[in-house]
Amino acid sequence: MVAHTGLVQRISQEPNPALLEHARQRAESVQNRIADRITAFSGSMAFVYIHVVWFGCWIGFGVEKYPYGLLTMIVSLEAIFLSTFVMISQNRADAKRQVVADQQWQTVQEEDRQNQQLLNLSHQILDLTKAVHAYAAARSDGT
Repeated sequence: MVAHTGLVQRISQEPNPALLEHARQRAESVQNRIADRITAFSGSMAFVYIHVVWFGCWIGFGVEKYPYGLLTMIVSLEAIFLSTFVMISQNRADAKRQVVADQQWQTVQEEDRQNQQLLNLSHQILDLTKAVHAYAAARSDGT
């Protein structure tokens, strides 16, 4: 629950309420929270530093001989998993963009409806103004 609260608090700084709701829904899934944590860590400099130390120690302490077959396999598997998490991260970003786009479309539709109402009111005011002018003209002609 702490991770859930932390994620929502981070996202709550964003002004868009649709994104806040999207973050709440996303944070409900343990899988999403794990994927978010992994992508956040793997995209950090700490991740790079750990790997520099790890590779340096692996080679420096002679864990295996050149051409480092086991190290190559480990790094290849890690790359496969990290590329998957990059795709997950991109999907998450796409989902956020879609949430914003959907909300903007709803706003445009609402504004269009309001504009149509304003146009209808303007036409009614114009019709009433013409009727008042016609009435005033008829009264002035009759007197």
